[in-house]
Amino acid sequence: MSEQPALEMLAQRLDALSPLDEADKAAIVALPHTLRVMKAHEYIVREGDKAENSCLLRSGFASRHKIVANGSRQIVSVHMMGDMVNLQNSLLKTADHSVQALTDAEVAFIPGKAIVALAAARPAIAIAMWLDTLIDGAVFREWIANVGRRDAKARTAHVLCEFALRQERAGLATRNKYDLPMTQEQLGDALGLTSVHVNRTLKALEEARLIARDKRTVTIADWEALRKVGDFDPSYLFLELSEEIAATRAAAELYAQH
Repeated sequence: MSEQPALEMLAQRLDALSPLDEADKAAIVALPHTLRVMKAHEYIVREGDKAENSCLLRSGFASRHKIVANGSRQIVSVHMMGDMVNLQNSLLKTADHSVQALTDAEVAFIPGKAIVALAAARPAIAIAMWLDTLIDGAVFREWIANVGRRDAKARTAHVLCEFALRQERAGLATRNKYDLPMTQEQLGDALGLTSVHVNRTLKALEEARLIARDKRTVTIADWEALRKVGDFDPSYLFLELSEEIAATRAAAELYAQH
């Protein structure tokens, strides 16, 4: 990892959602926290556990999931570097779902009480955190629609498009080429498909020359065609929030120079 303070990543993420002043960002960086290196498949929190911390994912990938009575798993979201994985645990004291590392990951555990106190003391931070959870909710709604109403090919294409844009935003890859952090079984648990069906669907997307694969690396050969197949509209990711803030700051800096 870089030499920057452990929670600098969180300050940058929240500042990109809703502008923070230097004192706000310093207060975020100063939050108490514990760093842990997690192995792939290790649980960050299990459903039913007492949830005393919220977690910043500093590296790697993690998933949230629910287990139903017959033992089947439904992955409800995937998170990557810079994401606050379970901000709701600062207020909801019992975990209602599990969070598990998909890959090796570094996680900063932040006491929920400290987050609540910070939000109460600094309204700008509270608004940024609120926006973060609202965007999480928008992603959840899109995943419900994806699993419930799109066919297998569209579901798979949709998730591939989402991963592309989110990894691009996180600075991990470009939208046209990235590493997929999930096995076909895990992808099936996210899409409501068997691993065999996932494999067949990925091959169909390859045969249509929409994507190419090399082990875990996915190359999007035709972005617009894949987007159409996946019925993918990125508006639910609210990427424009960060883009608008960045543009406003750039304009202000240019004005100040003159």
